[in-house]
Amino acid sequence: MTREPLWPALPGGATITAHPVDDPAAPAVVVLPGGGYTRLADHEGEPVARWLNSLGVAAYVARYRVAPHRFPLPLLDAARAVRWVRHRTAAAKVGVLGFSAGGHLAGLLATESGPMLAEGPHDEVDAAAARPDLAVLCYPVVRFDDAPDTHRGSVQSLLGGAASAGELSVDRRVNARTPPTFLWHTADDASVPVSNSLHLAAALAGHGVPVELHVYPHGRHGLGLAEEEPRVAGWTAGCAAFLADHFR
Repeated sequence: MTREPLWPALPGGATITAHPVDDPAAPAVVVLPGGGYTRLADHEGEPVARWLNSLGVAAYVARYRVAPHRFPLPLLDAARAVRWVRHRTAAAKVGVLGFSAGGHLAGLLATESGPMLAEGPHDEVDAAAARPDLAVLCYPVVRFDDAPDTHRGSVQSLLGGAASAGELSVDRRVNARTPPTFLWHTADDASVPVSNSLHLAAALAGHGVPVELHVYPHGRHGLGLAEEEPRVAGWTAGCAAFLADHFR
């Protein structure tokens, strides 16, 4: 396990921690912990990487910049992480897995059509593709407009004084090129309403994108691997099957 800066010229900035597996050509997943764009939840990082390793999947935990840093810096960090993995490894496919606000960030990355490049200086990493081959979004923040189910804390932290930005609502950004997506949520999530995932699943299906959605009746927000909730913990088995299908 090694941690490196994503941007060598920015000490103290975003980092990536590698959790490789024995097969250098194994598929890889970039993990984006949640935290409302104000912090990064540790239990949604390294433990998730170890679980992915148990499936034979290489994992890379990206600690992207959060408040007081604003958009688009977290998205540039996430894009750089995918590029870094493609440049540094032999992985044929690279996915992205995010929780809560990290799920929003993963969704932005999966639906972005622009270059997602920092102003510079550029290096050989920037030549790699940033769009992931699949996305796993766990109780994600999806809505970023003035809807009642928008997570206002994430909006405030990512945008600062801006009231909202509908163009950052992931469900509005979906098109036929969006990669296959796995979603899970709990029906009584009191922080990020389940309607976020429902809206996104409907948008994905409407554009013919392969989508798998799991909604569990009960469970607090921020469960991570959900080891304390055996019923919800079943998401990992469903996700493992999804990864096996789409990493073939």
